[in-house]
Amino acid sequence: MSEEKLHSGSGIGSVNPTPMGETPTGSNQKLSGDNAEAKDSTPAEKGRFSRKKLLIAIACISVVIIVLVVILPVYFLVIKKKSNNGSSSSGGGHTSTDTGDTLPVPQPDGATSGGDGSTVYVEGGSSFVYSNKFGGYWSYDPARPFANEARAQSWTPALNETWKWGQDTIKGVNLGGWLVTEPFIVPALYQKYSGVTFDNGSYQVIDEWKLSEHMRADGSIGDLEKHYATFYTEEDFAQIAGAGLNWVRLPMPFWAIETVGNEPYIESVQWKYVLKAIGWARKYGLRINLDFHTHPGSQNGWNHSGLNSGPLGVNWLNGVMGVANAQRSLDYIRIITEFISQPEYAPVVPYFGIVNEPRIMAGNHVLYPETVQAFYLEAYKQIRSITGIGEGKGPMISIHDGFLAFTEWNTFLTGADRLSLDTHPYFAFDGPNDAALETFIPRPCSRWAGAINTTQSTFGVITAGEWSVAVNDCGLFVTGVNAELRYTGAGGCDPWNNWENWDQATKDGLKQFALSTMDALQNWFFWTWKIGPSATDNAVRAPFWSYKLGLENGWLPKDPREAAGTCIKLGEAPNVFPGTFQPWQTGGTGAGEIQPAATATLTWPPTSLNSNYPVAQYLPTYTPTGTHITLAVPSITAAGVSPGDGWFNDQDQAALMVPISGCEYPEAYGGALLPQPSVPWCSNTEIVPFPTPVAILTMDGDGLPLTTTVLEFSAIDGQVTIPIEGPAVTGTSTTTTAPVARRYAPRAGMPMPTL
Repeated sequence: MSEEKLHSGSGIGSVNPTPMGETPTGSNQKLSGDNAEAKDSTPAEKGRFSRKKLLIAIACISVVIIVLVVILPVYFLVIKKKSNNGSSSSGGGHTSTDTGDTLPVPQPDGATSGGDGSTVYVEGGSSFVYSNKFGGYWSYDPARPFANEARAQSWTPALNETWKWGQDTIKGVNLGGWLVTEPFIVPALYQKYSGVTFDNGSYQVIDEWKLSEHMRADGSIGDLEKHYATFYTEEDFAQIAGAGLNWVRLPMPFWAIETVGNEPYIESVQWKYVLKAIGWARKYGLRINLDFHTHPGSQNGWNHSGLNSGPLGVNWLNGVMGVANAQRSLDYIRIITEFISQPEYAPVVPYFGIVNEPRIMAGNHVLYPETVQAFYLEAYKQIRSITGIGEGKGPMISIHDGFLAFTEWNTFLTGADRLSLDTHPYFAFDGPNDAALETFIPRPCSRWAGAINTTQSTFGVITAGEWSVAVNDCGLFVTGVNAELRYTGAGGCDPWNNWENWDQATKDGLKQFALSTMDALQNWFFWTWKIGPSATDNAVRAPFWSYKLGLENGWLPKDPREAAGTCIKLGEAPNVFPGTFQPWQTGGTGAGEIQPAATATLTWPPTSLNSNYPVAQYLPTYTPTGTHITLAVPSITAAGVSPGDGWFNDQDQAALMVPISGCEYPEAYGGALLPQPSVPWCSNTEIVPFPTPVAILTMDGDGLPLTTTVLEFSAIDGQVTIPIEGPAVTGTSTTTTAPVARRYAPRAGMPMPTL
């Protein structure tokens, strides 16, 4: 990984490529110098020009005028805004991408708004009829492109009105598979390579990393942008509002900002489509939850992180490069925050999910809770240092629960300003799930509703960022490309995948399951709006996961408000959330007043990652000497209208993280296979003592006692009681207490980490 690539300082999505070795500032200074010389010429000097020289001068002036008219607006529009006091050895820039037109097109008849039945013209000259039976209306005036006057439905606040947390409810869908591809959402992209296998017959192209590599190899990498341009369009946004939905969750990859080292992803092109999404959402009154879906090194080892490599592939807050990769994440979170906090975009993007599904979960964990929580705290502090504290200052910040119980988060960072919890409740992956469909209908109410209400009262805002009507793991590529399925019902998955054959009872059962889920979760985003067809038969073969398909065919409601009261009708009457949050939870009185005790053990950078990497101070890190990256803004032609400059807070001048000059770094995606360094990497930290191993009594899979040597982590000294899972064994205890200098108390069912 080279410093030349990491944070080179160019604008993302810029329309004017900066040559390698040149900076935009340098080019601009040169241009200014030429103009200065022309201004200094006297009339007498001009009179000495020969006719030939005069013609040459006129030509040169014409070129300068073209440059001033064309290039300078582009420079100020999309290329890095600021310099800083740090230094970087970067001598190059990104391959910039022409963002083109990212705003909606003007209507040929001059219309600037319309309701149900109005005709909407889109780029390319095509049109569709806007259908919205819920009192919603679209609004877009090219002379006022940042007016926020559209309303998704009569009951949803217009974008220029305040969203009232606890009173207004999120009824949303994800735009999955668009800017972060997933095999089960866009199977045709991956089926193209179904013949590419390893020697053992397993498929090679199972994630976007491998997809990008093979597309580059065969020259079809441009097909990814064709996918971006066609998979979601303006009409989808209009249909989402017409379906009674008022929010979208937009997964965004880190490579929409940049790639480094050997990361094969197509770089920065996705940002153009983020801008399109913002423009379309604004036009149809939809709010966006922008979800930072992938992280350098992979936060979970699943295909939707970009790289499907399992637990050993988690190199974010894990592995030798775990801290360095997380430092990159913090830079990207900062860059995104600066953009979406601008007043031109904040009303449309009032929600920011900073990490999707970090792999903490009990029984399958890689990341330690305290390590992820320390990252969350650091990201929170960084965001609020940019936006300020209090309602209306920057987005609601969403943190994922890591698939831990809600109770693990109920008192996390009490007093934090507008911090929300994201949960992804699925039944599909619980096990074989071959029970009758009707048995699933009450489960969301009995399992989730009460816990959701408790968390709203204690922690604050909680949304289900993902859910579906999947009652099992059937569906083409749902568990991965040709991965093993757990469903064992009669007939296998064909009866579930072939939705065209479903009878009315099946559709009714799925709809009731959807209604109970909507009611139990209260604020939610269905995963996902649409599923692309299989290349084999040009049909959707993961039907549980498509809201659009379910809406069109009767297993999802025409009006999501129909879900209200479903849990009570099913005999489930959990504790009720009154609808009023504590003031600090939504940016009111007390917001930002976090007690010191709540953060005492959450240090950044972390002193340890986990038992395999107990001394984080010895791991390689980056240094803050890099130049800024600023995300592109839309091209604006309206007189007197500014699109912003991509950077909200002019006081934010801290340098970005780049490699230490002269330091050799390990592979960013292979560090989880390397051992803990025994001395500081590149002498970037002082030597500290290793934790003392302690013996902990635990049990094996058969419930038999054994002793495991582990390293325990925390800043808290003292005694810790370790719960032991498994059947009781005569003469043994189901718990043990051990003195530790640094502790980590595992949750029930979570295996103890071993050396």
